[in-house]
Amino acid sequence: MEVGDGAELCFPQLLNISCRKPTLPWQLHTPTNILLLSLAVSDFLVGLLLMPGEIFRKTSCWFLGDLVCSLYKYLAFIMTSASIGDMVLISADRYVAICDPLHYPTRITVTRVKLCVFLCWLCSVFYSSLCLKDNLTQPDRYNTCYGECVINIDYVAGAVDLVLNFIVPITVIIVLYMRVFAVAVSQARAMRSHITAVTLQLSVTPKAKKSELKAARTLGVLVFVFLICFCPYYCVSFAGDSAINASFISYVIYLPYFNSCLNPVIYVLFYPWFKKAITQIVTFKILQSGSSEANIL
Repeated sequence: MEVGDGAELCFPQLLNISCRKPTLPWQLHTPTNILLLSLAVSDFLVGLLLMPGEIFRKTSCWFLGDLVCSLYKYLAFIMTSASIGDMVLISADRYVAICDPLHYPTRITVTRVKLCVFLCWLCSVFYSSLCLKDNLTQPDRYNTCYGECVINIDYVAGAVDLVLNFIVPITVIIVLYMRVFAVAVSQARAMRSHITAVTLQLSVTPKAKKSELKAARTLGVLVFVFLICFCPYYCVSFAGDSAINASFISYVIYLPYFNSCLNPVIYVLFYPWFKKAITQIVTFKILQSGSSEANIL
């Protein structure tokens, strides 16, 4: 049997006797879903670690020591930054998928997406280290008494955080999404009117286009929820504690974390396959033989 250039073989130099590389079913192993997995991991860690830690920090004395306090603050910044970075990557993925669909398979590959996800988390770690440099080197620097865990960054670091973690990501996401929306509308009009031969040729794949547009709408909802959750937080940070009621501040701090809780709910509402996947996990059907080949699309 001819095997081409041998790229699919375990040992290309042994064309006649080498085994073929095992191939995995396509299923959910796509660049977009890798980005969604990264977003899900950051959101899961927020719900598992940061939300209970924030509730404990606000409602009880801190008995875990300054070192754990510094680690908690460090993780809080990393997870939040990684979640925002994932949303930017997802918006870029949707932009290429809708605005340049013919080049999408070559430009957005699994390898490139994995590299982008890795760089996103690496930049989040580095960025959080810079913002919390004083907190990491001197964990009790901002504590006024023993048994307190205070999260505080100076004015310069707060301004940088406002720009890099809010203004820049939101600007990029909104610009890309507006471009996606404009192209989606023009494509829909072209398909309805059938004004060109190219449109007629591409009309044999309406299911794929419908899927891309649905993903774009989901991104729009994510952006809207993101704005609702993060705008009050950064408005309070910019205004300063003295200008805002203290009880209001205590609620506003939870909003960025609450955004991570809403992201999975949004995907459950918009994607039936997501609900099927959750059902497979909760009912332990993923432990059964052949579960990796189950069709949930």
